[in-house]
Amino acid sequence: MFAAALTLMLVVSACSSSSAGSGSKTKKVIVGTVNVFPGVAFLDENGNLTGFDVELAKELDKRLPEYEFEIQTMDFGNLLLSLEAGKIDFVMSIMSKNEEREKKYLFNKEPYAYFFTRVAVDIANGTIHSIEDLHGKKLFIGSATSNNASFIQAYNEQHGNPIEVVYGSGGANDLVQLIRTGRVDATLQTDFSVRFETDADGNPALKLVGEPLIADTVHYVLRKDSQELADKLDEALRAVKKDGTLAKLSVEWLGQDFTIPLDEAKAR
Repeated sequence: MFAAALTLMLVVSACSSSSAGSGSKTKKVIVGTVNVFPGVAFLDENGNLTGFDVELAKELDKRLPEYEFEIQTMDFGNLLLSLEAGKIDFVMSIMSKNEEREKKYLFNKEPYAYFFTRVAVDIANGTIHSIEDLHGKKLFIGSATSNNASFIQAYNEQHGNPIEVVYGSGGANDLVQLIRTGRVDATLQTDFSVRFETDADGNPALKLVGEPLIADTVHYVLRKDSQELADKLDEALRAVKKDGTLAKLSVEWLGQDFTIPLDEAKAR
């Protein structure tokens, strides 16, 4: 009797384990992002994390049944440190490639967004129309290690240092106030992020001028030993591009389709 009962328990246990396993994914993947990036990764009025990056990650998770994504939020400055420490498996935070990052990290191959950076000035400014008009003026750059910083450093070297660069302190910088009070004359902004620079009443505060200065492709950032995961992300990204899901998410969360290269965007 005991042997029969034990056998029955083992069968039930095995069936239960098989049933639980049949609907589960094989590997948990920890995704690191922020929660203060409007339109990209932020908390809505109900305290739920959402935005372009977040909803795209959820869509990719559906298309990769061998993985289960878990999103963790942290300060932007801790994302790459957490990746290096193995606390997260990849970074999603609208990160673009640069030479310094590529030496240390693996980027997936398929871009999921294209951002074009221009000079941004006060919306009422009628004197600055291009980067050449910034000669003899002050330009604000948020981070000395950003692609924007690399660009303006190279520009200054090539043109005899005509632009005074004011870097962010690492703390909160009220960009609109810096420009409107005359502490700086302009900044560099992407065509999607400038729409989130508003005044106290929520009205647009900045505008873009001149031709695109930087064309960035946006990717996920992984550790160098994560090629298999990077390939799977590329596979899923190609699928969401092909069926129009990626463009739809961009329009919904960023205001327009930022998932096509500059030459294609100009042709439309």
